[in-house]
Amino acid sequence: MNVLIVGGGGREHAIAWALKKSPKVNKIYAVPGNAGIAEIALCYPEIKSGDFDKIAEFLKKRKDIGLTVVAPDNPLADGLVDFFNERGHRAFGPVKSAAQIESSKAFSKQFMKKYEIPTARYEVFDDYVEAVKYALSSKHPLVIKADGLAVGKGVYVCENTRESKHAIDELMQNKKFGKSGEKIIIEEFLEGPEITILAFSDGKTFAPMVSAQDHKRVFDDDKGPNTGGMGAFSPSRFYTADVAKDFKENIMKKTLDGFKKEGIIFKGVLYFGLMLTSEGLKVIEYNARFGDPETQVVLPRLKTDILDIFNACVDGTLSKLKIEWEKNCCVCVILASGGYPGEFEKGLPITVKDIDDDVMLFHAGTAKSGRKLITDGGRVLGVTVCGKSIVDARAKAYKNIESIKFENMHFRKDIGIKK
Repeated sequence: MNVLIVGGGGREHAIAWALKKSPKVNKIYAVPGNAGIAEIALCYPEIKSGDFDKIAEFLKKRKDIGLTVVAPDNPLADGLVDFFNERGHRAFGPVKSAAQIESSKAFSKQFMKKYEIPTARYEVFDDYVEAVKYALSSKHPLVIKADGLAVGKGVYVCENTRESKHAIDELMQNKKFGKSGEKIIIEEFLEGPEITILAFSDGKTFAPMVSAQDHKRVFDDDKGPNTGGMGAFSPSRFYTADVAKDFKENIMKKTLDGFKKEGIIFKGVLYFGLMLTSEGLKVIEYNARFGDPETQVVLPRLKTDILDIFNACVDGTLSKLKIEWEKNCCVCVILASGGYPGEFEKGLPITVKDIDDDVMLFHAGTAKSGRKLITDGGRVLGVTVCGKSIVDARAKAYKNIESIKFENMHFRKDIGIKK
């Protein structure tokens, strides 16, 4: 089977890498792809992931494509899978009505409340004055979120009333994330280690993957603003057998039951962002797709053919498939452009010399200028290594980072040792 991947980041490179290992996959195409994906797939950078008509036109010309994997959040939220379904094309990913579990935080919080899924206490606001009034009279810290998609950056952890006012101003007055911030959620601040569980779904059952833990803040020791993710590792040492049981019974099962009662058929990957609090496991957020960079540490541990899993999700046969995982550990360290998650320069030359053979270098924001590899995004590369332990994997990842250079490159030094 030939497969098309929609997207062009590190997550999509990891998906392409996993598909490349399948003996059942012939050709891999990607729109738009990136310089790393281009090493294992035919990329079409002129076709953007949100250009439905151009993607449909491409599929008409390439009648040999049997499956399309829609990876990024925006095309899912905009209904790209619905668009494919209406045209009789097989696509992996949730339809628009299911993807709103991520595209509207207000919807997801109300869903959790309705089906008694443990989460932080919250209020939803579409009135600026009321939002400010509530925040200024509330106990801090607070978490303030844009309702819509904001490339992983629309979440503010506010230590005091000044920071809360600033966050509300940024979202509702300054429209930093456009329409995504017209409605906001203000919720209680939860404390505890974060855990990520990704789960395959065919609309009838969930198959959870191995656990992961990511690092959202840009600087060491969780300092600075939130980013799309500065690194990740798998497994999480906090995801014990008891925590896994709690998750499956009180979160995963309730989520699936809630979907069924709402008439939501969720096919694809559901991301459970969790926090292990003193009151037990709670959901921070849902995402309607593979996480980034969690995908880069989860898929390298997958033993089962990923094409079989994608097909089972699309065809509704996931319960018949046994999914197996390696008993190893994996660490990914993101190398970012100077200034990220704020403004950054593109087009800087990247040099990579003498990388160890077992290092997976997942490209997030790269392109080619002639034969030269150049930066083309905020998050540029993900240096990923598997090992017998997190300690071994992270040591090798950081050793190999010494062989990669581009101007103003920065990265966290504490990936894999998050408390």
